[in-house]
Amino acid sequence: MKFIKEQLKLIRERDPAIKSNLEVLLYPSFKVQIYYKIAHFLYKKNLFFLARYFSEKGKRITGIEIHPGATIGKNLFIDHGCGVVIGETTIIGNNVILYHGVTLGGTSSKKEKRHPTICDNVTVGAHAQILGNITIGKNAKIGAGAVVLNNVAENSTVIGIPARNISKK
Repeated sequence: MKFIKEQLKLIRERDPAIKSNLEVLLYPSFKVQIYYKIAHFLYKKNLFFLARYFSEKGKRITGIEIHPGATIGKNLFIDHGCGVVIGETTIIGNNVILYHGVTLGGTSSKKEKRHPTICDNVTVGAHAQILGNITIGKNAKIGAGAVVLNNVAENSTVIGIPARNISKK
């Protein structure tokens, strides 16, 4: 119940188009995170088939794919989430914003950490691709459409393909 109250508040704060708590219940970010919570719980209990079942159900309903093995902190906000993909070994910190079409993907099929770590207070623009076992530092901003293949320092802004730092020093 605490999670639901937190999500209601978070979505109302971050999306000015939402006019009521009832609307929040229709929001894809809200729905997929309920499915993720169930799937992640089952995954941690080694009930992998059931975990994937709930993960796939959430994906079909929302268009957002979160692997049940991913680790997600508090206050993840996925705005217009269609096409978002979050891989198995992804770690997402607190207060992260992902826009539509974002991929937090792997670059290897080996059984090791192969997806990104996204630290606290990061914003990832629409259709950005963050690939591999890399770290995006606290308070970083990833521009729309960027392809990020290397670590990003705290408080940095990166854009482009491949992503380059445009922060003023």
